[in-house]
Amino acid sequence: MGNASSRTGFSSRLRPASGGSIGGALPYLGLVGGLLALALAIAPIAGLWGLPACIALGLYAIVVTFIVVGLQNHAPGRFGVANGVTLLRAAAVAFLAGIATLEAPLPAALRGVVVEIGVLGLLLDGVDGWLARRGGLASRFGARFDMETDALSVLVFTLLLLRTGQAGAWVLAIGLARYIFVGVGWLWPPLARELPQSMRRKTICVVTVTALLVALMPIVPAASARMICAAALVVLAYSFAADCVWSVRIWRVSKSERA
Repeated sequence: MGNASSRTGFSSRLRPASGGSIGGALPYLGLVGGLLALALAIAPIAGLWGLPACIALGLYAIVVTFIVVGLQNHAPGRFGVANGVTLLRAAAVAFLAGIATLEAPLPAALRGVVVEIGVLGLLLDGVDGWLARRGGLASRFGARFDMETDALSVLVFTLLLLRTGQAGAWVLAIGLARYIFVGVGWLWPPLARELPQSMRRKTICVVTVTALLVALMPIVPAASARMICAAALVVLAYSFAADCVWSVRIWRVSKSERA
């Protein structure tokens, strides 16, 4: 989770996938999409089948578009089981996004369901990378897909915290942090620089997701949830600040060498 070399693009340290075509992804896309639709239809959650289901399926359609474009432009080749696991995680996030659009505040029992799905996704996050390395299928596309799924899950968790009343609107800063970083990188190229591999970045990503899930637990009161989220925001801000400082320092060194 969150161990890609860049917050804004593909890592040059990961080789492109080889062999196969976009057609290899179609069975995974169809199967996982069908499972998502089925889960939305049969889940015993009042009001889920309707606009929330449409939002969930729409988000999944965006994920599918990302995959199709990514495989064609960056990593034409086998989609593979590892990416299939990441796709399953993305579908779970889409399901949670649908839940987040239900009438607020979401009941405590539903928060328990959200946490269970979130924990399952966190466990699967370790599985997809292991499968990619074991099968020799690690690719720049796979690393980017995993990173984007991580970022989307954090954003949805913060939205759920807001909708459950566990935290105020400020908690969305956690979910929007990476997207803000990417946006600033588009406007100011020094921050778009490829970042080195970082255990600190990976660890903080896992800690952040874990903190958000703990804050969502039904047994955690709102006051405690806010303190947990505030601590996660501080740690995450430190991580992004460290990356900003590194990027600017390297940019200045490169600029002075060219002068």
